[in-house]
Amino acid sequence: MLIGDVARHSGVSTRMLRHYDALGLVSPTGRTTGGYREYSADDLRRIFHVEGLRSLGLTLKQVRRALEDPAFTPSGLVGDLIEEAEARAARARELLDRLRVIETSAPDSWRDVLRVVELVRGLDSPTPARRQQAVLSRAEVADAPAELLANALLAEADPNVAGALHWALAHSGGDGVPTLAAGARSADPEVRRRAVRAIGELPDVPGTTALLADALADPDPQVGVQAALTLGARGAPEAVPHLVRAVVAGHNDVDAAEALGALSEDPAQAERITGELVDWLATADPAARIRLTQALVELSGPAARAALRALTADADPAVALVASALVAARGEGRG
Repeated sequence: MLIGDVARHSGVSTRMLRHYDALGLVSPTGRTTGGYREYSADDLRRIFHVEGLRSLGLTLKQVRRALEDPAFTPSGLVGDLIEEAEARAARARELLDRLRVIETSAPDSWRDVLRVVELVRGLDSPTPARRQQAVLSRAEVADAPAELLANALLAEADPNVAGALHWALAHSGGDGVPTLAAGARSADPEVRRRAVRAIGELPDVPGTTALLADALADPDPQVGVQAALTLGARGAPEAVPHLVRAVVAGHNDVDAAEALGALSEDPAQAERITGELVDWLATADPAARIRLTQALVELSGPAARAALRALTADADPAVALVASALVAARGEGRG
């Protein structure tokens, strides 16, 4: 088979076939009656072998060794090729993410593009101070893509940088909610914690209350408590049992008690909240019973006052002492 026929059948250009021939990688071994060099069936198979190995990322030098050196084993090389391919894929994903961020920001000029690129590079810095500066030093931060800020926040471990990102995201509107919603479903509990906290600090935009309600059932206690605290601040009654359990468990119990107090300003909720706290008093351990007693003083309504007075005669001296002190302080402060 002549070179033109080989090119048509193999898909390898005649230029590349001549290059293989010049390197001695695949050379036609036959001759036509007219003296032209001709590729044999074995030559054609070798071309397909060369192309197959090249498709894996091997260089032509590595292809030659693979085909001709019996000591050249694939095990180590394939592992190296996998690492190289993964690195290339990671770089490609990073580039794609940056391009999507820029597209989302709807730039009007190349100056806008460069502004976003500068922010992206700053947020990628290994230095927390540099990442914080990237957020706070820009006068245009309010125009920064919310998706970019949300993704950065979900990955940010430094509390100072996270605080700056929370501020910037809150000023960017609700466009970051879909990204935070995805973070709230992450397999990583730390990412879920960051997502729920960020959702709670956003304005009460449509969809955020439903996301927080879903987070109440999160297997990570910190996620559930954070969602309950935010829902409690928004007056959502479904937060009550979760806030009560937070008091019992000692997870942000002071904040949880204050949130219950705010919810108890609604007379329709006050008696229910008091009842749940009292119910837990019957089975909780001594430390939890003291926290429940302290939570009762935050509540409004006659039921809470009556429950607290009853605890002044509790069989547990520590609980009785705490309740007596709280009743006395409440009497002095509120008449």
